Amino acid sequence: MSKINIRKRNKYYEYRIEIAKVDDKRKWISKSGFKTKQEAEEAGIQAYNEYLSAGVPFKSCNMSYSDYLDYWMENYCKNNLKYNTINTYEIIIRKYLKPFIGRYKLSTITSVALNNFMNNIVNNYNHSRNYYKNILKVLKGSFRDACNLYGFIKYNPALTLRLPKIEQYSEDVKHVYTEEEIKLILERFKDNITFICAFLTAYFTGLRTGEVFAITWDDIDLKEGIISVKNSVYDKPKDYKGRWYLGTTKTKTGVRKIYIGNILKEVLKSYKKRQEYLKEIYGSQYKYYYLEDIENDNGKVIEKRIVLTEANKEIINLIFTKDDGTYVGTDITKYPYKVIHNELEIKKCRFYDLRGTFATKLASNGALMQDVSDLMGHTDPTITQKYYISSNEDSKKEAINNLDETLKNIDIINFKK
Repeated sequence: MSKINIRKRNKYYEYRIEIAKVDDKRKWISKSGFKTKQEAEEAGIQAYNEYLSAGVPFKSCNMSYSDYLDYWMENYCKNNLKYNTINTYEIIIRKYLKPFIGRYKLSTITSVALNNFMNNIVNNYNHSRNYYKNILKVLKGSFRDACNLYGFIKYNPALTLRLPKIEQYSEDVKHVYTEEEIKLILERFKDNITFICAFLTAYFTGLRTGEVFAITWDDIDLKEGIISVKNSVYDKPKDYKGRWYLGTTKTKTGVRKIYIGNILKEVLKSYKKRQEYLKEIYGSQYKYYYLEDIENDNGKVIEKRIVLTEANKEIINLIFTKDDGTYVGTDITKYPYKVIHNELEIKKCRFYDLRGTFATKLASNGALMQDVSDLMGHTDPTITQKYYISSNEDSKKEAINNLDETLKNIDIINFKK
């Protein structure tokens, strides 16, 4: 290890470290201004370790797992993950990781300790399998980066960690809408035109909820029957400018084109005419919006905010708004789904389940799995098949009836006693 020289200059101490030569000339790192010799020594050690790590700020491996999670969230998650994913991670960290294993040193946590932690979580909480997988994902991701990205630990104790095998998980909420339920919902909300149009858009396209409420009229080619999916909307804590933001799709493959059939095409045409009429009725009281660039400390645009328009701003042609143009994002679905659950008694269904219904209907009608996956914006068809396509009694009966159809013109032998 290079020697760290400490010397006093006037009233303050300075550290000085010799580093690699440049052009065969000796070079140093130095810094002054420390009140005590100990402060200069500690700063020198940290500076030298940072130098050995090619400029990466040094973090002692004696830090607690709790402190490391804060570091990981700030330096990795907030720079690489979507806003909603970050929120999910923060909840998991706050409710489970910090209270149970956060107080231990990062370097002392073993695979046995993590396995015991996951067993305790599964045994003491009634979550769905997917939620347990999210907890596991945060664990594995945080330790992977502590080892491979930051070098805080030499061994990744979460490398082979898996979910424990248990007999029964809390049921995942997944609902495939029947034709009867669709008709019932359309009849009940026939006077809520905006909700019905958004509902049918999701039903006929399989878009994610955030994608539905992010599309604009500029994204739709009604002549060719194509929706260009480019963005997703999400919300943050509200202030005087509102709370809705426009971001990228969940994955790169989420940017896609969706072909729409005649029913949805006619619905959107009719809705657009109605919206143009409302703009005339409300006149100057009609609300328009534009996208405000949100920059980080380095001036890079990291997201766009949907705010009421100002002079000389380019208007964004939002589709699913209130009659006076007010944009409330995905909140349009809140009241209708209270009615759907309590009045229509269609329990445990969500607006998001229209996505799974779309995939299931396509698969049941013989669509190729790769085509369904592409329309859903998935990178892997197995994701579509595993998480979105469901089997139900109607689909099972239809499958058997279709099998009967293949043999209907063939004479079947009548067995006699």
